[in-house]
Amino acid sequence: MTVAPPDAWPTAAAVRLALWLETEAMASIEWRAQLPRRGFGAAPLGNLYAPLRDADADDVLEVVCSPGAYIDTAPYYGHGLSERRIGDFLRAHPDRRPIISTKVGRRLEPCGRPPDHGFVDPAPFRPVFDYSERGIRAAFLQSLARLGRSSVDLLLLHDIGRQTHGDDHAAVMAQAEREAWPAMRALKAEGSTGAIGVGVNECEAVLECLDRGFVPDAVLLAGRHTLLDAAAERCGLIERCRALGVVLIAAAPFNSGLLAGGDHFNYVAAPEPVLEARRRLAGLCAGFEVPLPAAALQFPLRNPAVACVLAGARSAAEVRQQAAWLAWPIPEELWRPLEDARSAFVA
Repeated sequence: MTVAPPDAWPTAAAVRLALWLETEAMASIEWRAQLPRRGFGAAPLGNLYAPLRDADADDVLEVVCSPGAYIDTAPYYGHGLSERRIGDFLRAHPDRRPIISTKVGRRLEPCGRPPDHGFVDPAPFRPVFDYSERGIRAAFLQSLARLGRSSVDLLLLHDIGRQTHGDDHAAVMAQAEREAWPAMRALKAEGSTGAIGVGVNECEAVLECLDRGFVPDAVLLAGRHTLLDAAAERCGLIERCRALGVVLIAAAPFNSGLLAGGDHFNYVAAPEPVLEARRRLAGLCAGFEVPLPAAALQFPLRNPAVACVLAGARSAAEVRQQAAWLAWPIPEELWRPLEDARSAFVA
């Protein structure tokens, strides 16, 4: 195996994390402390919904990769394009040391015409679900090559769940228990990743993992603890993670952009009842001169179980705007009517 160059050696955060993981309870406390309040979700760097030039991706990463930054990516995002762009930027800027998470559960196979998964002009690969031990290791090695690293800080099992796999769910979960989780634990023990976890949109998938005895270091949950979706609270997932000391990362706080002025809700065009809910929330915020996206971004962090909120951006200006929204002063008097309105219509 080729030895990685010095700029691809484990980050200081990963080294510290590996030491902390000698004691599991302490690991969660210490790793949580390393996470910034806001991380960057790198699906847009994979041309999600619209193409992005390499130069524009570099502009985004230039702003994102500030001290203490956290970037989450996956092989699925642009079929390797997101990871490749991050790796190219970090190779060109070896002084940048962001916390990096990526995912396993899909391998990328070369193909002439990539399938359409919402990524415009993706890299010429076909994503294939593979939760076998061999598949987990193969996918991870592919990711390390694209990222130009010898390790990552957090490795997440991607998109397990009944909504994703339908009738194959039981078989997928059984294989995850039999092969994927042990493979990830082994990668952690080998020092290839500082922590392991689950990255999903489905609360029930996380609860099933916990019921089967897989208690991850972290859960990245997309779109299920937002101003428009209370699934993570209603099923008890947030409280269970808190009780177990599992780090919770609340991704997609804008529910695919709807709460930040877009027209997608959970990856599809927003239906009229959801658009009406957004109008109601926006009206409440306007009464306090608070932008709705500021409330949406800050809302998940009001729960002490949430360590970090993770949002994507397509430009440097959007990254800066999110920083401003996160710092926007929101009077306590606004949160109660927002909570009351939310309880009336969230899923």
